[in-house]
Amino acid sequence: MKNAAAFWDRFAERYARSKISDMPAYTHTLERTRSFLKPEDRALELGCGTASTALELAGNVAEIVASDVSTKMIGIGQRKAAERGITNIRLVAADVCDPALGPGPYDVVMAFNLLHLVDDLPATLQHIRDLVKPGGLFISKTICLGDDAVPLKIRLFLKLVPLMRLIGLAPEVRSFSIEHLESWVRTAGFEIIEAGNFPASPPRRYLVAKRI
Repeated sequence: MKNAAAFWDRFAERYARSKISDMPAYTHTLERTRSFLKPEDRALELGCGTASTALELAGNVAEIVASDVSTKMIGIGQRKAAERGITNIRLVAADVCDPALGPGPYDVVMAFNLLHLVDDLPATLQHIRDLVKPGGLFISKTICLGDDAVPLKIRLFLKLVPLMRLIGLAPEVRSFSIEHLESWVRTAGFEIIEAGNFPASPPRRYLVAKRI
């Protein structure tokens, strides 16, 4: 966690200024996520970055906790929440296993653009299951860099990532296929009830899964 936190702390301001690369895909999955939320829900977003998505969804739930390993990301998110007058959000610097996430279980746990960055995805998904109430939802969107639909130029770029990590210009990134991702989600104790790729290439797999 320390290495990841240090990396994202360094790039927090740049990240906050960056634009969403595919706005139609982002908007589509945002609206699909909204359709599963209820006004009485307690929600948790893991790996929230500067809380842009959490702030968009705050009006659809009773309470949302937004967490990230980067304290600087969380600080930017707190500033944005204050500027927008959104008070039903709590931002916390924490990873998936941190007690600082507060008492669970949650009605909905979300992880957008996070799962390809964690050390041990099967174990992480087991921890996430413990954060979701029985019958509750886990909603995620994950780039699957081990899938056949990944363009050649991205495959070639991935070969440079180890070198970029050595000089502090990239985080640790893991490659896996959609098939592996969904298998791990099911093994963790979820039933997948909705799935799609938004965008299709490189595939960012959007999943809505119910805790069994």
